[in-house]
Amino acid sequence: MSSTAGQRLGFQYVVLRCVPRVDREEFLNVGVVLYCQQADFLEARCHLDRDRLAAFTPGVDVAAVRSALRTVAAVCRGDASAGEAGRAPMGTRFGFLKAPRSTVVQAGPVHGGTTDDPGRELDHLLDALVR
Repeated sequence: MSSTAGQRLGFQYVVLRCVPRVDREEFLNVGVVLYCQQADFLEARCHLDRDRLAAFTPGVDVAAVRSALRTVAAVCRGDASAGEAGRAPMGTRFGFLKAPRSTVVQAGPVHGGTTDDPGRELDHLLDALVR
């Protein structure tokens, strides 16, 4: 969704990190979630490079990582299959996604900016921070 007449919209985003061993505090960026309240926009874009992930952590459960990323996407869409988080209002869903947790996929710190096109901004962030 683009804004009208070049209007700049505030947004927040988090980088999704694959953290196979929480005790080592090492991670590999695997996606981005962008929330723009003014545009009614909450989406995730993910890119999981299996070879890079295997080199980073041999034996990692790729299926578990993919499952976690599918859950993030379901929460963003407001899909009821994501449970209570998926049924919550959009701002609450973003709050759920950015909350700290000790799982294989975690959100990094919240960052912000302005854009006239949240979808294009999300694609740019994925290219710049993940690929």
